[in-house]
Amino acid sequence: MSSPLEALLLHPDFLALGEDFYTHLQPTPLNNPSWVAVSSELANTLGLNTSFIKDDESLNILSGNVTPSSLKPYAAVYSGHQFGVWAGQLGDGRAITLGQIQGQDQSWEIQLKGAGLTPYSRMGDGRAVLRSSIREFLCSEAMHGLGIPTTRALAITQSPNRVIRESVENAAVVTRVAPSFIRFGHFEHFASNGLHAQLKELTDFVIQRFYPDSLEQDKPYLHFFEMVLKRSAKLVAQWQSVGFCHGVLNTDNMSILGLSLDYGPFGFMDKFALNHICNHTDSQGRYSFANQPQVFYWNLLCLAQALIPLMAIDDSDEAMEKAVEEIKPVLTSFSSIYLKEYQELMSHKLGFQGDVSGNSLQIIQAVIQLLDNNAMDYTYFFRNLSRLVKDPHQSLLRDHFVDTSAFDTWMTSYLNHLQVLGLDQESTIDKMNQVNPKYILRQHLAQMAIAESQAGQHAMVERLLQCLTQPFAEQPEFEDYAALPPDWASHLEVSCSS
Repeated sequence: MSSPLEALLLHPDFLALGEDFYTHLQPTPLNNPSWVAVSSELANTLGLNTSFIKDDESLNILSGNVTPSSLKPYAAVYSGHQFGVWAGQLGDGRAITLGQIQGQDQSWEIQLKGAGLTPYSRMGDGRAVLRSSIREFLCSEAMHGLGIPTTRALAITQSPNRVIRESVENAAVVTRVAPSFIRFGHFEHFASNGLHAQLKELTDFVIQRFYPDSLEQDKPYLHFFEMVLKRSAKLVAQWQSVGFCHGVLNTDNMSILGLSLDYGPFGFMDKFALNHICNHTDSQGRYSFANQPQVFYWNLLCLAQALIPLMAIDDSDEAMEKAVEEIKPVLTSFSSIYLKEYQELMSHKLGFQGDVSGNSLQIIQAVIQLLDNNAMDYTYFFRNLSRLVKDPHQSLLRDHFVDTSAFDTWMTSYLNHLQVLGLDQESTIDKMNQVNPKYILRQHLAQMAIAESQAGQHAMVERLLQCLTQPFAEQPEFEDYAALPPDWASHLEVSCSS
């Protein structure tokens, strides 16, 4: 008997590009697999009834043990810059795409991360561990709950097989889902090797499927790049507005669709610090919180360089120079697009409802400096700010500031400005709570869920998933997940193996 999942899986459109773009291979079976967690919401989106978790065939498919005979799984090749240095050929070193599911509005690629060795594994073993799989699963769905574009996660399966990272851990597979997993690095790969025919084929494929408006433009490749830039600028603005750090923003970790991609050493900040580094292997702080917008720009510059051969009418120096001059103003627009989006998001968080005129902008800038100077918990501050709008005399937030006089000064100017704007108080409070999450995937919560799962209990993973899908709602049953982190949480570290 086939599983409900098998009945929906189709050949991915990506296979039409040909074998210069991927290698066909089978996943490496996962010994004695078992379910850890499933996203019911995503399952429903894909047309799957969550009863498929009781299906042994589905368990084996998502563990890489069984591949439907109609499918040809593959690992894709790409290249990229890692920590600002050209790394050459990379590729799906532990991810294998199974197939594609056609939803009501779009198609979804189904990919197994941790499915074993591929031709692109380099020195790796092709496996993922339970720890990193839980973190990616929960953060993918948490970001979706926050309304931030992201790859999704359908399920985690695990095995008693042991994998060596910083310690010996259980192997696991997380099922990732996205309209496409194509990265900036795909374009860099073909451009760097002078494979301009393949570069054009890839770019035309992406435009036709995901940026069809570009086909109607006089300069479709330039327009395509502009659309990618806008999506990317808006994405990083959303990250900054919720205090999210990615940790390893290499060009091969940048989605061509503007999705949050590859959750490794990520973290939502607890104590706010502009120079926060969430990846303890990032010794130079290249991917610090404050640097993320600039790194996005740098990565877009790399993508622009890869696309220049398509924008030029021929390969002459003059044609190349003209293409460079045409793309420069698009690149230059990144800063203004990012700032506009970020300032509007912060305006809504403060209850200014999009106003970024003089005083609003000054108050936004001042609160960021205030939080940085006082190492205030970012999520806790913004979620509870609405309570001070209702009752300015309570000390709920003030007591958490080292420099209370600075807080008082800012709070006075903030409340006065709300009065000047003349906004309805109840409406303001309601709208603030719609954009300031009460629940995020804090590092200590993820660690607690991981520890329980490593001990054979997966209930906290399920509870966190349920909570994080509604991060803005009051959920009394999850009130403990909204509390400030314990002291021991400040000692948690994550690295590229996380």
